[in-house]
Amino acid sequence: MKRVISFVFLLSFTLVVFAENRVEKLIRELNNPKSKKVFVVAHRGDWRNAPENSLQAFQNCIDMGVDMIELDLHMSKDSVLFLMHDNTVDRTTNGRGKVSDLTSDELKKLRLKSGHGITTNHSIPTFEEALLFCKGKILINVDKGYDYFKEAYEIMEKTGTTNQVVIKSGKPIKTVLKENSEVVDKVIYMPIVGLESSKAEAEINELASVKPVAVECCFGKVNEQVLRLMDILKENGIKLWINSLWPSLNGGHDDDRAVEAKEPDESWGWILDRGALLIQTDRPAQLLRYLKKHRRH
Repeated sequence: MKRVISFVFLLSFTLVVFAENRVEKLIRELNNPKSKKVFVVAHRGDWRNAPENSLQAFQNCIDMGVDMIELDLHMSKDSVLFLMHDNTVDRTTNGRGKVSDLTSDELKKLRLKSGHGITTNHSIPTFEEALLFCKGKILINVDKGYDYFKEAYEIMEKTGTTNQVVIKSGKPIKTVLKENSEVVDKVIYMPIVGLESSKAEAEINELASVKPVAVECCFGKVNEQVLRLMDILKENGIKLWINSLWPSLNGGHDDDRAVEAKEPDESWGWILDRGALLIQTDRPAQLLRYLKKHRRH
């Protein structure tokens, strides 16, 4: 009996050490401008098989070997950060109303819906719960959360997860520094830039003051400016983050083209050929298979 208990303990310890080592390696690769590691980012977790922004959706991603999960934040009436994409709970839960009008107790009583709109037994996680759940297991990207930058940072520090969280916004870097200069240099901050904009090149030039590890590049069409700006970012040691979620974010090189149209080389392959090292997807399992087939993950 003692041998069985010892074996179980050793196995559990080994799994924990492996998870921690994997996350530490991911952090090093993310912060290394010379790294060619391709990161798979799961949009709202594995939402096709579990409620979006749920702990189960994140567990699915951890199990399949995803590198980073993306989540969204809103604040309750009593100032607690919860994971929720929309301003209201109407679409994703069995309740109704704005997140900001509901207390944390009221939000915790609600149940999340699956992607098919069926009510599940999953509750809405707080940001703190999500960070503790993902700690040492997977990287985290805070998408909708800039409005709570300082509050989010405090929770990251409290949970000891600051080094594995990427927080982003689409605001000009001058505005970000004016509003949150005391936090930006303490976190992994990632700007979002619309590469088709007439102001895109000026925004990229201004990023020299913070030298982000990566920039989220959005573009509805592929033209000379888009390709040139991506090259400028890479030449300056900044990784490209490209969303393969839907066509308007990537010039038509999207997940559905890869999976439903069976043209992965024209979607994910094209993104890789542009030099992107972070790909946010709604099809994490299929993207992982594609990358492994081509020895890119």
